[in-house]
Amino acid sequence: MTIQPRLLVTALLLAALVLVPLAPGPASAASAAELERQARGALANLVAGNAAARQLQDKAIAILVFPNMLKAGFMFGGQIGEGVLLRRGKAEGYYNSVAASYGFQAGAQVFGYALFFMKDSALDYLDRSGGFEVGVGPSVVVLDEGMGKSLTSTTLTQDVYALVFNQAGMMAGAGIQGSKITKISK
Repeated sequence: MTIQPRLLVTALLLAALVLVPLAPGPASAASAAELERQARGALANLVAGNAAARQLQDKAIAILVFPNMLKAGFMFGGQIGEGVLLRRGKAEGYYNSVAASYGFQAGAQVFGYALFFMKDSALDYLDRSGGFEVGVGPSVVVLDEGMGKSLTSTTLTQDVYALVFNQAGMMAGAGIQGSKITKISK
């Protein structure tokens, strides 16, 4: 049995129309204090449940936490969210992350991610670039659970490590490749 392309597109459109409104939405960060509270809570939960995150936190010079990213799309997609840069336990700045995509996709998803900056040069690039683009500039390694289990102090050689967490919703995955991160005022 072959599925007609028109039928497939219609089914995906209907699924997107139904799923996008039902997907959990990111909590709106009304203020810097609320965004910071959300980021600290998300990081604490991530570190408590993930050995790689604990090890990265111990070695990182700064951590940029995006506690609530929203990704949605049907053929064309996008994701957006706000985060906090934490350095030595203090909030040093606020950022937004946006991305666009095109391809065979439908649905909506909420997730968080944390970027662990391991080198001063990578953090300097974030500050001076006017818009840090993941996939351009310092090397960023996105860790999955399997890779995280093999981290040691001698294997932590990259500029930035990224961990995606708390995925919820109906979409074929969350990624940060191609995201643009820009400093914002709060």
